[in-house]
Amino acid sequence: MPKVIAEVVSVHAEEAAFLWQLRAAAVHAPHYLLRDLTRLDQRIEAHLDGLRVAGDAGWDLCKKAMADGGAGEVFAAAVLALEGGKADRIDFVVEHGCSKPAKARGLISALGWLPYERVKEHVVSLATSFRFPLRRVGLAAAAAHRQHPPFSLSSAFRANDPLFKVRALKAVGEFGATDVLTGLKHYLDADDPRCCFWAAWSGVLVYGDPTAQVALQGIAEGGGPFAERAAQLACRRLDLPLANRWRQRLAELRNKRSSIRVAGAVGDPEAVPFLIEQMRVPPLARIAGEAFALMTGVDIAYNDLEGKKPEGFEPVPSDDPNDENVGMDPDDNLAWPDPALVAKWWQGHQAGFTKGKRYLLGKPLGPEAIAEALRGGRQRQRAAAALELALKNRGQPLFEVRAPGFRQQEMLAQKAPA
Repeated sequence: MPKVIAEVVSVHAEEAAFLWQLRAAAVHAPHYLLRDLTRLDQRIEAHLDGLRVAGDAGWDLCKKAMADGGAGEVFAAAVLALEGGKADRIDFVVEHGCSKPAKARGLISALGWLPYERVKEHVVSLATSFRFPLRRVGLAAAAAHRQHPPFSLSSAFRANDPLFKVRALKAVGEFGATDVLTGLKHYLDADDPRCCFWAAWSGVLVYGDPTAQVALQGIAEGGGPFAERAAQLACRRLDLPLANRWRQRLAELRNKRSSIRVAGAVGDPEAVPFLIEQMRVPPLARIAGEAFALMTGVDIAYNDLEGKKPEGFEPVPSDDPNDENVGMDPDDNLAWPDPALVAKWWQGHQAGFTKGKRYLLGKPLGPEAIAEALRGGRQRQRAAAALELALKNRGQPLFEVRAPGFRQQEMLAQKAPA
């Protein structure tokens, strides 16, 4: 292969892997819109196309890059191998991709990137493998497509592999599986905190189970890496007065971050004074602004409500094991709100809101607000809307806001969420 062409193909391989890493953070980012994610995905596709056109040379470069690379390199190679259909290449990326959980993310993403009918055979084969690393990848890929694997999830709960068990408990909520509550409840007091959380999360999301609700609220009140995520779902299953009282209790327990998350998730304007007050506390200011935006639909930066970063402020790294950027500032890419400007904005707009009602992005919570948030919200706002949609429709799969942007746009265009 001529040197110039080799250099071009090498750039395609490097860029596909690098952009995938950007995407892994973008799907959870507070500033990404669906159109931004779609543009990023189109850039990834363009580099994958370059590798496809290069044929064997593209594969050879991707295979070589996997040796010392991470999940992004696995993703690029896996897409080529799965599309090409050559058994030896597929076996190679499966073995390499399943060698470590961190690398498995790239293989799962590749299986989720391609249309399900194209990868169904591989997903089913992996999900039913006798080897747990492969089974975890298969189940995760099935969940990415929201296509139930050919076995009961309750049987997976009994597996002698902690990571596979955790993945199955999480999948219940993703699939909206309505036939496994009895098995699920056995793990609400498991020794493994990951099992406890995902069992409670799925039990509340799919079933609204009272025991799971108590467990999820306990996780939120106890603090720790799952507290904020637990709080954001648990509050949505409570009657509004009770949700507001629970928010206050979390604040009294010094779980201020979880309390702020609840204020945004519940969306009752009664919490606005509390949120504005938290904007004066540097470690809490940005998520308080995010919660205010989730309720009101205002854009802190675009609407000129932004302040300056406090001098000398150093963020506390995230310890959430579900955060793709563990060890980084959990509020990165959030605007710094100016409490005085926010208060002034609220004074001029609060007449459009009624205390004792729930709001999502400035609209009364309901099908229209949920649909608009899924189409036009930012990634975390879209994830909140997806939860509301699943809670409204028991047994419906959780809308996957991390799916390829072009696929999400097609799904949202075909049928309005209801």
